[in-house]
Amino acid sequence: MELFFNPFDNLVCILLGISFTVWFTLLLVFIIVPAIFGVSFGIRRLYMKSLLKIFEWATLRIERGAKEKNHPLYKPYSNAIIAREPTSLEEEIKEIRRSGSNKDLDSAPEFEMSDIFYFARRGVESIMDDEVTKRFSAEELESWNLLTRSNYNFHYISLRLTVLWGLGLLIRYGFLLPLRVTLAFTGVGLLVFLTSVIGLLPNGKMKNFLSQKVHLMCYRICVRALTAIITYHDSENKPKNGGICVANHTSPIDVIILASDGCYAMVGQIHGGLMGVIQRSMVKACPHIWFERSEVKDRHLVAKRLSDHVEDKSKLPILIFPEGTCINNTSVMMFKKGSFEIGATVYPVAIKYDPRFGDAFWNSSKFGMVNYLLRMMSSWAIVCSVWYLPPMSREEGEDAVQFANRVKAAIARQGGLVDLLWDGGLKRGKVKDTFKEEQQKLYSKMLVGTQEDRSRS
Repeated sequence: MELFFNPFDNLVCILLGISFTVWFTLLLVFIIVPAIFGVSFGIRRLYMKSLLKIFEWATLRIERGAKEKNHPLYKPYSNAIIAREPTSLEEEIKEIRRSGSNKDLDSAPEFEMSDIFYFARRGVESIMDDEVTKRFSAEELESWNLLTRSNYNFHYISLRLTVLWGLGLLIRYGFLLPLRVTLAFTGVGLLVFLTSVIGLLPNGKMKNFLSQKVHLMCYRICVRALTAIITYHDSENKPKNGGICVANHTSPIDVIILASDGCYAMVGQIHGGLMGVIQRSMVKACPHIWFERSEVKDRHLVAKRLSDHVEDKSKLPILIFPEGTCINNTSVMMFKKGSFEIGATVYPVAIKYDPRFGDAFWNSSKFGMVNYLLRMMSSWAIVCSVWYLPPMSREEGEDAVQFANRVKAAIARQGGLVDLLWDGGLKRGKVKDTFKEEQQKLYSKMLVGTQEDRSRS
């Protein structure tokens, strides 16, 4: 029996050896080496164009099938469900009073029962078309990207589309996922090993040079682990040393997207496990800013650490996401004012993902990190555009909140995102009483103003 199985075992070992050799040779030649030198063969962009043609064909096939069966197609609302005009509370209440009463508005009492309809309508509008909570769910697509059968039009899919979906499933999980996992482990492993080695060198220009090259190489390998196709615009505005780079936040991979085109000093809380190992190795080669859990809530300590960093013009720009949480890439929510109080030059960056190839948004209340990364690595690709905006500084007489809102508006305008004043903390918390009190103050001010006018007359 041993003699019978020996030749077979040897053949299997030889074939496995050849397969692994070919696999790692392809990885080295087409992915790792180009990542080291920052070049691209254009394979990913050709892949993206091919996917677009397949998606267009699938959409046309769904529409044709629906038309043949006389079924209406579901179209998600790209804009708000309820049309609103930018009018003030006072104007709307006056309009309600005017339409519901023949009395002179100037002689109207301080309070009218019809005023209740304004607040009732606003409440119903908030329930039907809440502009906050829908920012924490995945953006819905009009067309099917062959990633899932949860599309509203799935029951009109033809047999050919179903076969194509199955073929795509095999490609994504049988070929792309193993390839991407291999690249991810390669990138992270090299990052931990090489930064630990560089950390042994004395501080100086050589250490900084090697650190930057290693970080760029490893992040570019990680970008290829997601098949990320990134278009960078206006690179002349890239953040410079001694500044603060602020960007809208959609996903944890925002860091990789930006760091594959330039080096940054990261800011964050110290973690345990694998993330802790990565953080400890990175800080040996580059002055990243990590905080203990007990230090994060100490605003003065955080501000001092950031100020000390930006004052040293030899240190890398700090990368911060002022929203403090991930938003689904349809809008930009309130920026925390902390990073705008320092007085350093701010370099705004707008990031916009294309959801047709894969949803980059991390819904942390629904998916854990491992589950999220699995979804990313089993998607078709991550396609996004990055815009480097001109540097901005605080103007005379401008406080930190006004400066933060001005930067946020510029990012939203460039990225084609909705500019919202709401705090992203509402993702897990309740509405602050100050928001409710603001509406009460506006209504009270209107009534008191009416009383003053009446007393003057």
